[in-house]
Amino acid sequence: MKKQLFILSSLCLMLTACENTHTNAPNADNTGRNVRDRNQTMTPGEQRETEADRALTQRIRQALMDDDSLSTNAKNAKIITVNGVVTLRGAVNSDREKNEIGKKAKAVNGVKNVDNQLEVVRSDNRAAGGDARDFNR
Repeated sequence: MKKQLFILSSLCLMLTACENTHTNAPNADNTGRNVRDRNQTMTPGEQRETEADRALTQRIRQALMDDDSLSTNAKNAKIITVNGVVTLRGAVNSDREKNEIGKKAKAVNGVKNVDNQLEVVRSDNRAAGGDARDFNR
């Protein structure tokens, strides 16, 4: 009888814990953002397949990967290059990261212009207990 009571109590505790994990989850609905971006912004699918544009994208990406001060979000920023014009998209953790990525892109020889569309995701927008350096988990 004690064993059955213990198992029943454990099961109730586990179910309660599972239920509580969903209450802190952020709203994953990106409908508003998707509507806003439709036909108005560059997407990775529009990346040119010219050797020059690919080389620019690769050099910018390498500059981001070499910077240990950047978060995982920053290193995963989307880099879209068309005829030497670079568009940066995605979420970063701070204004400093947004500005630093823009500077790194502008510093690459051959870049004509940088359209920095990176969005700063403040800590209050993250799930409770989330790691600021790994928001994309």
